[in-house]
Formats: sequence, C-alpha cells, structure tokens
Amino acid sequence: MSLLGVEAPALWWSLLYFFCLLTGYYLLRPVRDAMGASDDVLAVFPASLVQWAGHLGVSLGDFTLQVLFTGTFLCMVLLQPVYGALVSRYPRRVFLPVMYLAFISCLLFFYWAFREELPGRGAAFFIWVAVFNLFAVSVFWSYMADVFSNQDAKKVYGYIGAGGTIGALTGPLVTRLLVEKIGVGNLLLVSAAFLGACLFAILKLRKYALQREQRLRDSSGEQAMGGSVLAGLKLVWSDPLLRALAVLMFFGVGVGTLLYNEQAAIARRFFTDDAARTAYYANIDLAVNVLTIFVQVFLTRWLMRRYGIAPLLLLPALAILLGFSLLAASPLPLLVAVVQVMTRAGEFSLAKPARETLYTRVSRESRYKAKAVIDTVIYRGGDLTFVWLHKLLSSMGSHLVFMAGVGVAAGMTIGAIRVIRAQRSLPDEMPVNASVDPA
Repeated sequence: MSLLGVEAPALWWSLLYFFCLLTGYYLLRPVRDAMGASDDVLAVFPASLVQWAGHLGVSLGDFTLQVLFTGTFLCMVLLQPVYGALVSRYPRRVFLPVMYLAFISCLLFFYWAFREELPGRGAAFFIWVAVFNLFAVSVFWSYMADVFSNQDAKKVYGYIGAGGTIGALTGPLVTRLLVEKIGVGNLLLVSAAFLGACLFAILKLRKYALQREQRLRDSSGEQAMGGSVLAGLKLVWSDPLLRALAVLMFFGVGVGTLLYNEQAAIARRFFTDDAARTAYYANIDLAVNVLTIFVQVFLTRWLMRRYGIAPLLLLPALAILLGFSLLAASPLPLLVAVVQVMTRAGEFSLAKPARETLYTRVSRESRYKAKAVIDTVIYRGGDLTFVWLHKLLSSMGSHLVFMAGVGVAAGMTIGAIRVIRAQRSLPDEMPVNASVDPA
C-alpha cells in the first residue's frame, strides 16, 4: 500500500515517531525554561559553584543563561567523540535504541533529582534537555534519510514536519494540564513514555530502511559504518556543502538567539504585568504553530517538488533580513512579534525540510557524523557566541542589537546561497551506505 507514492506504513510510523519525539521534548521545555528563569540560585547551580563565584565577587544569578549556554556548548563538544564512537563501532540497530534508552534513563534520574530537590538540578536538567533535543532530532532526520529516497523526501518531509509541529503543540498543552496535578517529577515520566513510543517506531521503521538499501543493491545499513570518531568534524571542514550548511546553521542560530534575547528585554520593558507578558508570548507561539502547519501541509511539498530547495532556503533568509532591517529602525513589540513568527515558522516549515532532504544525497558518514556536528556543536557554538554578543550589545539599546542582527541575517543569506550552489554537484540519489561523498 502506498501513499503519495511511498509506503504508507513508513510515512505513518515516521509521523508517529516525530510527533512523540517533539511531544516528549515540549513536555520538558517549560520545565527547562522555568529552571533557566529561576530566582533560586541553589536550585539551578551546585552550592560549590555558587560559593566559588561569590569568592570572585560574581553573582551567578546575573549570568544564569550565559553560564547555562556555555555549559551546554562544552557538553556538546565533549559528547561529540562519544557519539562518533557509538555510530562508528555499532550498527544502526544497536546505536539508535541505545541512544533512546540512555535518554529514558536520564529522565528517570531527573525524576529522582526533582523529587529529592537535589541542589544544582536546574543547570543539569537545562543542559541535558538542550543536548537531548539536538541529538535526538538530528538522529531522527538522519534515520529518515535512510528510510526515504530524495524524491520521496520531497513528497513527505513537509507532512512529517507537520506531525512534529502537532507534537510541539501537544507537549505544552499536556504540561499545562498535568504539571500542577502530578508535579514536575511525574511529568518527566510522561515524557519518558513518549520516548518509549519513539523507540517502538524506530524498530517498526527498520524494515523500510532495509528495503530501500536492497532496492539500491547496497550493503546493509545494519552494519557498523566504521571510520574515525572525529570524522564528522573532518568532513564539515573539508566538504564544501557541509561547510556551507555549517555557515547557514551558525548564522541562523545567531538570528534566533539575538531576537529571542532582545524580545525578552523588550517584553519586560513594555509589559510590566506578568499576565500581559505571558499572553504576548502565548500569542506568538500560537501564530508560529498555525503558520507552520499551514505552510508544511499546503506549500512545502509543492515548492520543493517544483523548484527544489532554493526558495525554501532563500525566502526565510530574505524575510529575516528585511525584518531585522525594520526592527533596527523601529523595535516595537508588535513588529518584534511579527519578525519572530516569520523567523520560527520559516525555519520549521521551509528551511529545515530543505536542509534535511540534502542528507538523502550524501554518504552515511556525512548523514550521521557530520550532520550531528552541525546540528549540535555548530548549533550550540552559535548559541554561545550570540548570547554573549547580545549581553555586550544590549546595554547600548535595541536599535544597535538589531543593526548587528542585520549583519547576522546577511551572513545567513550568504550561507543559504552557498548551500544552493554546493548541492548542485550532488547526485540525485546516493547509495545508503556509501562511505565517501562524491567529489
């Protein structure tokens, strides 16, 4: 049975997988954000770290997000070789389940930490959620590139993305309904149950990945891919397409980080009431999700099949460039909200599906190792760079922040153009287990 020209069960299991993954993550995100905004320094940081900072005359409460983003980046760098070793030495049927079992085990630990009110639980949980999100989503799309060909990806990635968006809507709703009734600790167990469903979907999708490999008369992706544990870093450095994707990711994250942090400052300035500020953020989230689902369902597939990835990468980049130019002249809350909606919806509905289809046309080592470097180390490196840049610029006013953002948006646009040019040399279909990308 086929749907949109692909195996219907493969599409439905992929939708379920991404829905459960993002539902599980967005169950955790409000807890993470609450920890990042907590006034209780000892709930966020270990007592020894608070005391050490105090001896230096530094109040950690004044630098909570900067310290948490720095810690997240350092964890990404340290975990990258561990992930590289896992995917090099073990076959897909081993390392995918192992990763999700590790995620579930971590949630069980945090369940205990929150119940016992362990000091420093906030920082540990904030950093872990950031690491979990990037690695889990990166591996999800790598696996999709094993299951679907390039032509199939153009047909279904928009719909799969919509399934994830529905999960992103469901997660906060479940949190809002349950957290006051069952507590934060038990909420983590609910998230663990959704990750268990992801693990089940991984096992059900395995046969479709094998069928695609058999159609290509390729060796089994169930075999360990081998290679260096640091191969991902080397590939990103040496391959023009991967370098361009890294540039696009770095500046794309920069745009989001500057906008997110300055939006928080503007919201505090214009909305002194907590309820009004919460409503402002809720309206933005609602608009982002509604626009994202509309574009994913009605436009993404049509644009990609008719014109390729170029409009999906360029339209969001140019819209952000225009938006930041307007904000540099007039940083009003309504305009900030409009640009935020354009930025996030454009990323989720257009830019990300376009980038992910490219990984169906590269080697497995690029798909799993290089992609993980871009989606984790480069991503969090951008976060780290621009969260401190915002700290430096914010004292000089919103106008200067958004003027700098125009330059960052220009860098994102240049990265998009470089990706479009570099992908033209790729074959339409790369053998699933090819170990080397084409010259």
